[in-house]
Amino acid sequence: MPDWLKLMWDSLPPLLYAGVVFTVPLTLLSFACGLSLGFVSALIRLYGARPLVAVVRFYVWLIRGTPLLVQLFLIFYGLPKVGIVFDPFPAALIGFSLNIGAYTSEVIRAVIDAVPKGQWEAAYSIGMNWTQAMRRTILPQAARIAVPPLSNTFISLIKDTSLAAVLTVPEIFQAAQRIASVTYEPLILYTETALIYLLFSSVLSALQQKLEVYFGQHMQRTGGPA
Repeated sequence: MPDWLKLMWDSLPPLLYAGVVFTVPLTLLSFACGLSLGFVSALIRLYGARPLVAVVRFYVWLIRGTPLLVQLFLIFYGLPKVGIVFDPFPAALIGFSLNIGAYTSEVIRAVIDAVPKGQWEAAYSIGMNWTQAMRRTILPQAARIAVPPLSNTFISLIKDTSLAAVLTVPEIFQAAQRIASVTYEPLILYTETALIYLLFSSVLSALQQKLEVYFGQHMQRTGGPA
């Protein structure tokens, strides 16, 4: 076996371990928290009081207008200057969640707003209140439209978690950095790391396609818009 292939083979277990123990949980937790924050922010943008709308607008403007790396540095290295200290993993989780929340807020706001107004009228005409109409009529239709952009955001997130290495979170990229610092083979190690991220992204892309097909079939069965 060539030396470069042996190095890749020997490095695979620690890289996969870092992915399963740190990268995947960080991605899932960040997306879940960010999606929840984005959903609440979107509802406030659409139906909230003006002061709350102004706060959400400022939050979205601030997050979308600044680099994610800078946001992570502010949380982990900047906040301790004012007495607020986070461990690496929670700091990364907060940073990614806030970032995802801003972007998903705009996606969710747009897809809810894209549902025809007649759907609201139809729901009200059969006796639904606002909450029932949103849950039973509007959100199922909006979900189908939201799947592609939200899936793309999720796939981007799993790659962006490599930035957590600067916070000393021992995820895939930092594990590769540690091995490369000992073996002095950065090209091999970083190529292997890229292939692992590519594998994760490919799996998620396949799941995204299946989810889109599922929502399309579901909408046809329930008589929703094609």
